[in-house]
Amino acid sequence: MEHNYHLKPRDYQMREMEMALLESDTDDDVEILSILAMEDERLKKERASTSHGGSIVGRKVIKRNYLQGEERLFHDYFSDNPVFPSHIFRRRFRMSRPLFFRLQSALEAYDPYFIQKRNAAGTLGLSSLQKMTAALRILAYGVAADSTDEYVRIGESTAVESLKKFVKAVVNIFSEEYLRSPNSNDIARLLAVNEKRGFPGMLGSIDCMHWKWKNCPTAWKGQYTGHSREPTLILEAIASYDRWIWHAFFGLPGSHNDINVLEHSSVFTELAQGRAPPVNYSINGHDYTMGYYLADGIYPQWSTFVKTISAPVEAKKKHFARVQEACRKDVECAFGILQARFSIVRGPARFWDQATLNDIMKACIILHNMIIEDERDSNEVQQDDDYEQVPESIPIPVSREPTIEVQNFIQSHIRIRNRETHSQLQADLVEHLWQLHGQS
Repeated sequence: MEHNYHLKPRDYQMREMEMALLESDTDDDVEILSILAMEDERLKKERASTSHGGSIVGRKVIKRNYLQGEERLFHDYFSDNPVFPSHIFRRRFRMSRPLFFRLQSALEAYDPYFIQKRNAAGTLGLSSLQKMTAALRILAYGVAADSTDEYVRIGESTAVESLKKFVKAVVNIFSEEYLRSPNSNDIARLLAVNEKRGFPGMLGSIDCMHWKWKNCPTAWKGQYTGHSREPTLILEAIASYDRWIWHAFFGLPGSHNDINVLEHSSVFTELAQGRAPPVNYSINGHDYTMGYYLADGIYPQWSTFVKTISAPVEAKKKHFARVQEACRKDVECAFGILQARFSIVRGPARFWDQATLNDIMKACIILHNMIIEDERDSNEVQQDDDYEQVPESIPIPVSREPTIEVQNFIQSHIRIRNRETHSQLQADLVEHLWQLHGQS
């Protein structure tokens, strides 16, 4: 008789019984055979369901005492007289306590998962404080999911589930407010501040950042590997002087360069479609109608980019290159702050699916902007923002003829990619900065 040695002992015994029953044709034997088949199917389902190990037969259940963990966490950080003061809370949670409570109320209203419930036995489960703390610790420190178990008393699978639901809820709730393009008031403020820095018409600086993907699927590694010789995902961002990130385009493979990312992103979509607020300014006697971003040398010579001058010889051009490269560091500083604040985007990404990584990156950027808004000094904003307030939205007439809309769209693209305007704008800024340098 041929034996199946790869089967487990219990499976082997059941197989022997099935073979013996098949040789018989009585009704009782057929009934026993069906019972054995059902038992075999149940065992297969038990082995396949490994997401929550406590329910598997034979596996030891860890008594974590969730309520004791919640009580300790509450007295340490959230009570009226907590053990750790506000500055330690800010350092460990990366945000102030009022901002944390704002997030908590928004998440509980959006997803019932963050509401503390009772199980069938009437015992309270995990609270929103425990789930949010586990998620924020993973984001802030970039640690493994089971590292939060000792203090928060939350299992590895539950910590991963809390992180995924947390970042997805943050993206769905706050994207419209904290991942939007600048409106008319924002543009007026940015123009006023940047004009004082010597760059009238500047809206920010643009650059790309790579995030290493440690657990990139083997079949995709060639596609996602670029100059760093490791699989990465690319983030394109635009940041302003206050390190606020106004634009974030994430997810392209690391084999792309900045120009490829620019061709795929939607950074100039509203401008090309005529829905962007107007930007009018004058430099050195020339009038311009589109804002621009400071960029490094790889970006194309478009009218919406101002790049540095490589190997300048004249004193004017040397001064322009020095000031441009200094102001262009706004986006580099924003990347540095983002990675220091949320270490998960600084270290290698451990998740397997790209959708989760996309939610993590966007959630970190949203939280980054929320923290900047929460900690912004209102007096400083009023001193710097000497500009006229304009309506939030400006009605733009839209033609009902498709041919005219297409023509306007094409003309906008031509204006954005105009090399002559790029050269003229750069020359005007060289003269403008040199005049300011002479006056100072």
